[in-house]
Amino acid sequence: MGGGAQALSLHEGEKESITTRISATGEYANLLGLGLAENDKNSVGPPKIVSVLGSVLEKTMKKNEKQRGGSSVSADVTVFHGSRAPSMSVGQYVDRIFRYSNCSPACFVVAYVYLDRFVARTGAVLTSLNVHRLLITSIMLAAKFLDDGCYNNGYYAKVGGISNSELNKLEMKFLTALQFRLHVSVDTFISYCALLEKPERPVNPPRVRTSGFRKYLAKILIVQ
Repeated sequence: MGGGAQALSLHEGEKESITTRISATGEYANLLGLGLAENDKNSVGPPKIVSVLGSVLEKTMKKNEKQRGGSSVSADVTVFHGSRAPSMSVGQYVDRIFRYSNCSPACFVVAYVYLDRFVARTGAVLTSLNVHRLLITSIMLAAKFLDDGCYNNGYYAKVGGISNSELNKLEMKFLTALQFRLHVSVDTFISYCALLEKPERPVNPPRVRTSGFRKYLAKILIVQ
């Protein structure tokens, strides 16, 4: 993390809402656009971040499989791979997790950050065979990191449609890949909100130094 970045704390009693911290910086626009602002009494249905995240991951998955000649089979099969693709779409899956997990909307942005880190560190390719397991794992970890109250692994396993023992294994693999680094700075959170909030990019957007999954997303979001 860069110097001066405000890191979120994972310790109980020291948690402070990331949206509260961002409010102090005046960076409201991206929060409002993604439905992340707290205490929004007028909101109806899931916040925008739920559909946006599902759409972005769906595009990523389809592009990856297209580049592989329509195949979802990866040369490197991991514990996150299923034998066949679930019947539920990525968008439907994200929506299901939101409806039943009761986690804060900010968790979906942090999960997106975690997916970026996972792909950058492991070289994993998102396909229809692994994206669902990666999603339930990353969102659960984000909820544990951000929210004061969080359901246990057994509950998330039921929401995700997998066994408790399998989710425990996925969680450990994911944490190991991230080297147990779950901290997300406010600056990082804002930058990912900006990427998600503004999918329509200019023809020649300014180049920024980035890597892995985020670099790929920056490219695919230019072309709608």
